[in-house]
Amino acid sequence: MSRPGGGHGMRGMHSGEKAKDMKGTFGKLGRYLGRYGILILLVIVFAIGSTIFSILGPNILGNATTEIFNGLASKIQGGAGINFSAILKIVYTLIALYVASAFCSFIQGFIMTSVSQKVTYRMRKEISEKMHRLPMKYYESKTTGEILSRITNDIDTLSQSLNQSVTQLITSISMIIGITVMMLRISGLMTLVTVLVIPISLVLIATVVKKSQIHFKHQQEYLGNVNGQVEEVYGGHNIVQAFNKEDDVIKEFNEINNKLYESAWKSQFLSGLMMPVMGFVSNLSYVAVSLLGGFLVIKGRIEVGQIQSFIQYSKNFT
Repeated sequence: MSRPGGGHGMRGMHSGEKAKDMKGTFGKLGRYLGRYGILILLVIVFAIGSTIFSILGPNILGNATTEIFNGLASKIQGGAGINFSAILKIVYTLIALYVASAFCSFIQGFIMTSVSQKVTYRMRKEISEKMHRLPMKYYESKTTGEILSRITNDIDTLSQSLNQSVTQLITSISMIIGITVMMLRISGLMTLVTVLVIPISLVLIATVVKKSQIHFKHQQEYLGNVNGQVEEVYGGHNIVQAFNKEDDVIKEFNEINNKLYESAWKSQFLSGLMMPVMGFVSNLSYVAVSLLGGFLVIKGRIEVGQIQSFIQYSKNFT
């Protein structure tokens, strides 16, 4: 056991917030995922399929709005009115598209969860094997909590990232490309207005991410330090009492715990700002698109339903 109350658990708290070898880390992770290449390919296919089906939905929904608008206009002018059979066909088509999108999303999520769990299982197994090969000086220079944190907290974080971020990245790229194509089909001018709002979003998000990344990094470090200090104190409480170090141990724990609290609430607060920031930018785009869309409808360049479709696309885009 390390010296009680001696700040042993404070090791490594001042390391930088960025990875030491980002390129090498991604290369190693890529090799871990390499053996699941076919499954990853299936995830990509189903993620793209799910995105395509969901992208087509607003466009078809806009057709229904146009059909209702034209029907009402016809009714006012003494015509046949709304064609409910055409609207019913549109509704059936929408249901089929959204069911297909949900099915593809379920399959890609199931496969990616399986892959991420297999990768983390292999990592834990290799870490366990390596721990039996490490020299004693490594264990003397690290607290028990720090070592356990590598095996539990860090691996769990990686597992969640693989399970969520990989599919989200594929879906987002597909979404951006597909939505851009659909927006251009509706109106190039409205698309330009939407794109001009994006730099504002990028600046705001980059600022939030830059600040929150530091605190997330510190949160993981302090969590390991708290675990290490608690593990050592409870494992050697007789030694702590024998040397009358209770006050020193409590003081050390309070210091680390306060730092964990500070980093945790700051990281969660900053990450929680992402949705309000995106909502603000999305609302800016919404106002601009609505005004310009109304003007284009008056000029007869687009249909009423296409404004609705474009607004949905612009919200997803931003």
